[in-house]
Amino acid sequence: MVLVLIAGAVWLIGRDPAGALLALEVSAGAAFLFVAVWRCLLILVRPAPAVETPPPDLWPRYTVLAALHDEAEVVDQLITRLAAIDYPPDRLQGMLVLEAHDGATLAAALAAPRPDWLEIFIAPPGRPGTKPRALNCALPYAAGDLLTVYDAEDQPDPGQLKEAAARFLADAGGRLACLQAPLRIRPAPGSRSSFLDRQFAAEYANLFEVVLPGLTRLGLPFPLGGTSNHFRIDVLRGLGGWDSWNVTEDADLGFRLWRGGWRIGVITRPTWETPPGPLHDWLPQRTRWLKGYLQTWGVHTRNPGALGPRGLFALIITLGVGLASAALYGPTLCWVLASVLVSTVSGLSPETPRLALSVLVLGAASAWLSCALGARRAGVPYGPRDMIAAPAYWSLLSLAFTQALWRLVFEPFAWDKTRHRRDIPAVRADAALDEAGSHRLSATHAATPEPVA
Repeated sequence: MVLVLIAGAVWLIGRDPAGALLALEVSAGAAFLFVAVWRCLLILVRPAPAVETPPPDLWPRYTVLAALHDEAEVVDQLITRLAAIDYPPDRLQGMLVLEAHDGATLAAALAAPRPDWLEIFIAPPGRPGTKPRALNCALPYAAGDLLTVYDAEDQPDPGQLKEAAARFLADAGGRLACLQAPLRIRPAPGSRSSFLDRQFAAEYANLFEVVLPGLTRLGLPFPLGGTSNHFRIDVLRGLGGWDSWNVTEDADLGFRLWRGGWRIGVITRPTWETPPGPLHDWLPQRTRWLKGYLQTWGVHTRNPGALGPRGLFALIITLGVGLASAALYGPTLCWVLASVLVSTVSGLSPETPRLALSVLVLGAASAWLSCALGARRAGVPYGPRDMIAAPAYWSLLSLAFTQALWRLVFEPFAWDKTRHRRDIPAVRADAALDEAGSHRLSATHAATPEPVA
């Protein structure tokens, strides 16, 4: 299909270059105008209200998987957070899926106190060295009726499993196969990359608080997040698990479920995560995501008819638009800035075609509004300064897209590992004041420091 479109475009350019350029300009403008209108529609679509269901007499068995690699720094933190899950322990099975060669993470996991239901599973050596392969190795040993996946830096809401289980039990049609929990970004105190952190948090808020609930309400599929997806395990096994060679196996699985005739949805109890951090950590993660989106796009457009009209539309409006936007953000911003600069130096007013101006204004306004609404729902900061700085962040996506294309050609299955750091507890202002001025306090207020175990 893509080759046919390219061939048609080449033929049209050769026959009528001026007409082809005009047609391309109008088509591109109309497409991006439609995307802006679509964003506004998702903003107007209210998420489905949370329905409280009575607890069952017997909760379904639940398997929790966490695939870890080079995570010695945070594995004890993750274990503590998983231990806080509010679910009957006798109905829980958990596996920390580790690589055989990762001795540091294994040692840290063995040293940390674990609940009885959480065990360590060693994935056998093999290729490719990806997270989905490790999950597939553990899948045959999962004993639950339901299954969820967490990442090393995750802090799931303790009631998340109960909400997901209740939703599955209340599914009268039996076609609900997966539920996605919202992922919310909690910037680390004292971060040196506050610009990237705040924009990353707003981007997540837009996706998980506005886009996915809107798509769910409209009955459309969507690319899953890489963590906090809750599955019916029989359906997951029937699909063959995750694609071990796809570096965004979650995005691929969302559309594979739809191809199989299953529904996916969202729940309300979130999972908190930390942002990647500075540019040298953010860029590889973003590169991997975009490379995986390209892989998923290539897989599901081989036979687009299998998705059906609604599924194909969802693929285009999520992955297709995401890839196109990432590719064009940077060049478009450079073109706008160059046009304004040249016009200013020449003393002329820049040309402002109505279609281009409409796309620019409505596109930016819909993106800002969607991020602002998502941030409000997620409880993350997003103010006027963040809106002004957003185009610079969007332009960085073009850098990641360029690198993703390069990596797709030369290292298609390489997994760009994101380093996860321990969360630093926020220091209260009054505690800092006490520490700084303890010599001015009375003996009853200046407590003797306690040893740290």
